[in-house]
Amino acid sequence: MQKIITKEQVLESLKKVIYPNFEKDIVHFGFVSDIQINNNVGYIKIMIPSGNEEVIAEVKRRVLEETKHLGFTNLDIETHTPNTQKQSRQQAAQQTKNIAPHIKHFVMVSSGKGGVGKSTSSVNLAISLAKSGKKVGLLDADIYGPNIPRMLGLEDMRPQVSQDGKKLIPLEKFGIKMISMGVLYGRGESLVWRGPLVMRAITQLLQDVDWGELDMLIMDMPPGTGDAQLTIAQSVPVGAGINVTTPQMVAVDDGFRALDMFSKCQIPIFGIIENMSGFLCPSCNTIYDIFGKGNAKNLASEFGTEIVAKIPLEPKIVESSDAGKPISFYMPDSHASKVYMACAARLIDFLETVKADNKGIQPTNV
Repeated sequence: MQKIITKEQVLESLKKVIYPNFEKDIVHFGFVSDIQINNNVGYIKIMIPSGNEEVIAEVKRRVLEETKHLGFTNLDIETHTPNTQKQSRQQAAQQTKNIAPHIKHFVMVSSGKGGVGKSTSSVNLAISLAKSGKKVGLLDADIYGPNIPRMLGLEDMRPQVSQDGKKLIPLEKFGIKMISMGVLYGRGESLVWRGPLVMRAITQLLQDVDWGELDMLIMDMPPGTGDAQLTIAQSVPVGAGINVTTPQMVAVDDGFRALDMFSKCQIPIFGIIENMSGFLCPSCNTIYDIFGKGNAKNLASEFGTEIVAKIPLEPKIVESSDAGKPISFYMPDSHASKVYMACAARLIDFLETVKADNKGIQPTNV
């Protein structure tokens, strides 16, 4: 009697297929799109973020190796990759509405997990852009854990309301405009909100704040790939997505999801900021790779992007953030400040390239 192969058996076998250069399997990453079985003839469809032929071939080899014991008479493995970056940009322009048309460029700073220095990067990048002569806004979209006010020394300030009573006036410091739930509610007050309330709050922070004419709005996102990210992706044409990670594999694994989210939402990927990229010893000036090395580079290659900034772990960066005195403003000659300035210059060029690619394509409401 012929042995019957089930989808459950196939799925269990695929959980043993580790994605190249990572420590987790293709099922864990959500890359298995479809499994079909008919009279022990199998069909498996797998989404592979990388267009690298060697990676694709290796995934197929591992799938065949881990499923050979099941007894397929024939197994067809189909792989597909996300659209090219230019196609993604055009699709984004065509599919995304814009509820804040007075802002030229939107930049989403995201991460797969918390504690990797995303808010620190957002603050210092925004200040560096302002120092470059740009009109910059900073939206703290981390509804549950807003840290931007403290980092800017604005945690005790409250925004005013416009004369017509319809809009909030953002706070201003270090040449940037900022709004955050942290300055709208009491310090330490928890917001126990479900998804719809979070989505509504994000929309209001974009639409009901008097941002004025801005060259760019840096949006510091909450960790993960949830309601806040989707709301912004559907509300404004995001011109650049930045992933912040540490070199540690658990952070890189989650960073994979953040970059995959950019791809699925047709957000052009600017690059990766590797934070805590080695510990810079203040006494001997030696860098120690306490969180690992090279993992973020592998992540970048998977998505055809690059590391746009490597920020070492320095006590003075932590101290300046806690004191509300960002290192990019108060220590412009420091190594970190120079890296942020270089990153800002690259981001300006990148956004102009995205704009040129989308020239003549007008956003439409969906």
